[in-house]
Amino acid sequence: MSELNVVLVEPEIPQNTGNIARTCAATGARLHLVRPLGFSISEKAVKRAGLDYWDLLDITVYDSTEDFFEKTKGGKYYYFSTKARHIHSDMSYPDGAYLLFGRETAGLPEKLLHDNPDTAVRIPMISEARSLNLSNSVAVAVYEVLRQWSYPELLCSGNLRSYRWDI
Repeated sequence: MSELNVVLVEPEIPQNTGNIARTCAATGARLHLVRPLGFSISEKAVKRAGLDYWDLLDITVYDSTEDFFEKTKGGKYYYFSTKARHIHSDMSYPDGAYLLFGRETAGLPEKLLHDNPDTAVRIPMISEARSLNLSNSVAVAVYEVLRQWSYPELLCSGNLRSYRWDI
């Protein structure tokens, strides 16, 4: 089974984290939260946004960025930022990739971007736009990686129910 990791560094908004948790649960991606968090993961808003998918979620919480990097040493990290120069879809993501996203109000620490320019990536948008919503950015990134991997172990077709048009 392929492994994809979504990392939220110091997330602030519980609804975003709940939505991201739901995306991770629905795709089989692992969720990593790096403290400090702007909320408690037991808060109603986080749970409500994730709905009934929490039992499908593989989640790990770290005390700090240093703790995260120490415990995931040797990982392949990709830093999502509006300040990056490479387009996210131009990258080739290996199995086990870690997709890092920063706080809603400030993004990732610039030191990470300066130290890792080859794996700092951006999602294109018009110049007048400051940024995308964090949960939308994560969804774009996760599905790009999964597309590159041919959607491993995901259900890729559905079935329509019968429907009577004359009603």
